[in-house]
Amino acid sequence: MDKINLSKYRPIADIQDNIIFATNGNVVLCYEVILPEIYSLSEKDFEEIHGSWFQALKSLPVGTVVHKQDIYLKKVYCSDKLPNKTFLEKATHDHFQGMEYMKHRCYLFFILTKNKALNNPKFVNPFRKVTKGIARKLDDNINSFIGSVNDSVSFINNSRKIEIIPLEANGINELTSGYFNGFNEGFDTDILLEKSNVNIGENYFDALAINSELCFGESVQSSKTNEKFTSDDFVFHQGFIDGLGLTLKENHIVNQILYLDDKQKWRKLLDKKVEELNKSSNFGSQNKVVLGKIQHILDQINADDNARIIRGHLNIVYWDREDAKLDRIASKIKTEFKELDIIPYYPRGEERKNYILNSYCCFSSNFSNEDLYVTDLKHAICLFINNTNYKSDATGIIFNDREHNIPVLKDVWDESKKRIKARNFAIFAPTGEGKSFLANNILRQYFESGVRLVIIDLGGSYTKFAKLYPGQYTVLRYESGKNLGINPFYISNTNDLTPERLEDLSVFLFELFTSDLKVTKAQSVSVKKILRYYYDSTSEDHSLDGFYHFIEQNQNDLLDTLKIHPDYFNITNFLHIMSEYVGNGLYSFLFEVSEDQTYKIEDKRLIVFELDEVKDNKEILSVMLKLIKSAIQRTIWKNRAEKGIILFDEFAKQLKFENVLESVEFYYQAIRKQNGAIGIILQSINQLPQNATSASILENTQVIYSLNNEKGYAELVRRLNLSSHDLNQLKSIKNNLTGSRKYTEMFIKIGKESNIFRLEVPKEVFAAYLTDGQENDAIMKLYKRHQNMEKAITEYSSKN
Repeated sequence: MDKINLSKYRPIADIQDNIIFATNGNVVLCYEVILPEIYSLSEKDFEEIHGSWFQALKSLPVGTVVHKQDIYLKKVYCSDKLPNKTFLEKATHDHFQGMEYMKHRCYLFFILTKNKALNNPKFVNPFRKVTKGIARKLDDNINSFIGSVNDSVSFINNSRKIEIIPLEANGINELTSGYFNGFNEGFDTDILLEKSNVNIGENYFDALAINSELCFGESVQSSKTNEKFTSDDFVFHQGFIDGLGLTLKENHIVNQILYLDDKQKWRKLLDKKVEELNKSSNFGSQNKVVLGKIQHILDQINADDNARIIRGHLNIVYWDREDAKLDRIASKIKTEFKELDIIPYYPRGEERKNYILNSYCCFSSNFSNEDLYVTDLKHAICLFINNTNYKSDATGIIFNDREHNIPVLKDVWDESKKRIKARNFAIFAPTGEGKSFLANNILRQYFESGVRLVIIDLGGSYTKFAKLYPGQYTVLRYESGKNLGINPFYISNTNDLTPERLEDLSVFLFELFTSDLKVTKAQSVSVKKILRYYYDSTSEDHSLDGFYHFIEQNQNDLLDTLKIHPDYFNITNFLHIMSEYVGNGLYSFLFEVSEDQTYKIEDKRLIVFELDEVKDNKEILSVMLKLIKSAIQRTIWKNRAEKGIILFDEFAKQLKFENVLESVEFYYQAIRKQNGAIGIILQSINQLPQNATSASILENTQVIYSLNNEKGYAELVRRLNLSSHDLNQLKSIKNNLTGSRKYTEMFIKIGKESNIFRLEVPKEVFAAYLTDGQENDAIMKLYKRHQNMEKAITEYSSKN
């Protein structure tokens, strides 16, 4: 047969759910396998996955064929799923459109064969139909087989690293037509099987195989060292044959086919082979090698009660539009095999045709004994590929994968709380490594997806990006000796005075006058009573100054009128401490408010408090943070359904003062009740003092970002309880800031999941996030001229 037309020779008689009834009499159970992300697995993970596969497959009935098929296709990235409305979204969408990457799908087939003994002749015509007794419905034999396979699949799914899902009729038909159509898109074609090559449509096909135990070198294992990321002080692991997976960057299929034979039959056969070789009169060096290898296999089998003898076949089918390129691909594959001490077999003519056609799932029971190696199941499973591309969530922040730099959406909000209970985040990076750049990237995307942002900034890193959204942002900047225009006592009408509002105000006051004492319930009730009395007695111009003078004027009979015991509210103490903030007090300017300005922030979705001038004054900074907190509670947190994020940038400068840490811890407690998150940015985790408050903050921070740190990551690992593979990932971070595709790498941990991601952005986005230097000055000059940030960035980007 030199030409095959699939519509004439359809291999499938019927499909029911995920079960193929093949025209050759085989019954095939079809699944898709969802694997972990590449680079996310440690040496221990690879061992655990190997163990799970072994336990799952070892008890399948004798005569079962298991076929794992990994298909890798060269594709161009389509940006359709990326947002495309705003200026920066459009730039990102266009930048990644058409970028090349490898698409990977992994399938698993369990085959119940007509020929239980699996003793095929050398060549079987795969398209030969079984004339009678072809299975078309489920009988007891098939039901029993399905039960065994379901047990295997459940075992793997319970291991939680890998998910196996049934492949329904659509998926089966798509795979079948893709396979026999040579993965040509847009047309149907014939398969031309010539002596010199296999040609399907525009593609030329070839194959390399491992078809004998003599192909293997000394040993195989579940993982090996990844040379690209390993250095002197750490070892990064990859799966044993991962070099033949995603990183090959060519169109190819890795087929691994296991024949689960009768254990005793193959033990006897190996014994016989050893006997023959020992008796051999012309005992040459080649025979010695063969004898050694077979004896080694026998010894392993005899030593291990759990051993499960199998016959196996591994092949790699690869293709290209240009016949001439096949040699180049073959040499890449051979190089990978050489690294593994494996010598592949290169099939020609009839043999090649046989391997390519029989690597389709309905036909994978057709291999003869000459195409199969004999080994233990544990050995064969080392040749499974157990990882895949980075996985995008349905929504999230755009980062880039480490393999192709294509966008990956990561849901770091996690609405349904599948991965994390608290969505607070922390960014760790030394000066100059790009932490503000990363924060800009995260916050900008949150903002554009409808999240409200409050940024408490000591460095002026966010004003530029804010200016891209005229009308939607406000920057409240502290200047020496002036107030921020926030009056915590302001109410627009009496309806504003809810129990929550009184609660918030009482907390605000306690923070000012008893910052170092624990507040009792009795004290709290007393202050709320006094506040209510003040609002009832005073109809307008409410302020701290007004409240202070109200208590001063009524101090003689206030406690009696409200039936408050003097132990619960010390008026003398209150008036003494609060005198600093009113009248001619040292910090009275902070509260000098003729009119509350918070209405300015009520309808703004991006609010930046720039406290650069105040960063060295403990008292002012502490009061500022309390004022900001009161403004946030009255405006942003009014609507609990609305998502909001509060970011503390240059957090370490604020942390120098102990009461600031308490103040921030309050946000962490309160944010739980809101639909919100808190972010902190630190140069080093050591900037967080080692105390209970810091421990509570870290416990409530479940999304961790770390950029490159030349000083190492020991403290980060210790205080965040990171795993040894997390540390290996951190140590493997490498930035590329030259060439046409610049990117920085970062470690991201979401709950228990971690990996290294890249950040590559188009030039417009890069310009928007710059915070200092000549480039930034040039953009700001253009902004002054145009009064339009979009225009300034576009003009700058087109010139540079």
